[in-house]
Amino acid sequence: MKKAIVIGAGFGGIASALRLKKKGYDVEIVDRCNNLGGRAQFFEVNGYKYDAGPTIITAPFLFKELFSLYDKNFEEYVTLKPLDVWYRFLFSDGSYFDYEKSIDNTISNIKKINNADAANYKKLLMQSKRIYDLAFEKLADKPFNKFYTMVKYIPSLLRFKSYESVYSFTSRYLKSEKLRRAFSIQPLLVGGNPFDTTCIYSLIHYLERAHGVYFSMGGTGNLVKAFSKLMEEVGIKVTLNTTIEKFHIVNKFITSVEDNRGNNKNADLFISNIDPLHLYKNLIKSENILLKYKKKYVRHSMGLFVLFFGTKKKFNKIEHHTILFGNQYYELLLKIFKKFELPEDISIYLHRPTATDSSFAPKGGDSYYALVPVPNLLAKKIAWSTVAENFKNLILKVLEERTMPGLSKEIVHSFYMTPENFKERYLSDEGAGFSVAPFFTQSAWFRFHNKSEILKNLYLVGAGTHPGAGLPGVVSSAKVLENLL
Repeated sequence: MKKAIVIGAGFGGIASALRLKKKGYDVEIVDRCNNLGGRAQFFEVNGYKYDAGPTIITAPFLFKELFSLYDKNFEEYVTLKPLDVWYRFLFSDGSYFDYEKSIDNTISNIKKINNADAANYKKLLMQSKRIYDLAFEKLADKPFNKFYTMVKYIPSLLRFKSYESVYSFTSRYLKSEKLRRAFSIQPLLVGGNPFDTTCIYSLIHYLERAHGVYFSMGGTGNLVKAFSKLMEEVGIKVTLNTTIEKFHIVNKFITSVEDNRGNNKNADLFISNIDPLHLYKNLIKSENILLKYKKKYVRHSMGLFVLFFGTKKKFNKIEHHTILFGNQYYELLLKIFKKFELPEDISIYLHRPTATDSSFAPKGGDSYYALVPVPNLLAKKIAWSTVAENFKNLILKVLEERTMPGLSKEIVHSFYMTPENFKERYLSDEGAGFSVAPFFTQSAWFRFHNKSEILKNLYLVGAGTHPGAGLPGVVSSAKVLENLL
């Protein structure tokens, strides 16, 4: 039996391990964290629970597929609860917009903002479906390691003006600046600037509309536990608290990998769920022209500041997913992505799991995670050891002033993660929150290839490879892997 080693136990690595096992490989998955899940770690502090990474579940059929490979019923392992209000958008003037499961309610809410945009939203959604039908249904699991594959689809992509940004795409249909903001934030969920990211990512509108938005009861961490149980049942070996530090290579084949304890692991096939920039900068050196170009000129995603806090009081008016916009939008993103400056006028994604699952906090309390886009570590002037505490206080101040009165008196505890933590814990190059940014010139063939450009038995999955970041993207990268074998 051939052996495969999967390095990195994020969702891309987990999905790869399961697909390889089904193909008959003896599989071992190795990760440096205490638990499976990659960035989807799970914390518990004094009865308060926190998902550290992804909180939004879309395209659940991708998870169900992995269980059905082994004739297992996904619903027996984990419960996904559909959300009625997908996102509440709070604007700086105090108004808000609810993006809902019900399309009729959504359109009614659009009319409250700008009546004329209601009909145009339907047009936006139909165009999003056309993009989805091509880019997700046909291309998300297709290998793009050959340039001719890219050339083949360029005419189709250009028909959708793929060179256009998500914000420009949205602005073609919607006139209200508030709605333009609400319907162009999707790239930020996968590490991109809405003003630069290819409008192909507008497919997310239809992805959500077609398959819904869910919360995994018990958190995304519970979804990870479900996969852990499945891997145990099917005989996949799991090795945690172990970092792969060396690749031993002979004649363009990896013969073994060496961990931080000096142990060598031999295999026929190696799958990397490591950030490809870390992989090719620090673990595998190459003079390959394409790789050298990508390493030198790649544009990273932004960084993330994630604040976790528990309250002894419930703030019942806060929806499960709330996005607070600051006064600025373009200027904010310019600071983060291009000027590498720490903003003062911040926007916040606020996650309140206790709105759906009361087990996340002791009785009467709430659990929160506030995520704020910030520059990655290319912002050399930002010393997180100095500014992090003040930035935490700024987030809490904004939340208290705009939507959570009296918050400061209700907080039981808080802690946070900065881009430096992302670099240290997840070996994310420059502390980027989502690896490679999703520009058109960093998509498909232009992204790091799922089949290594230089080594014959090395394959790559995860956020830095095709099709990209986000749970649907990284899980789909395992399907690309399967199509390459």
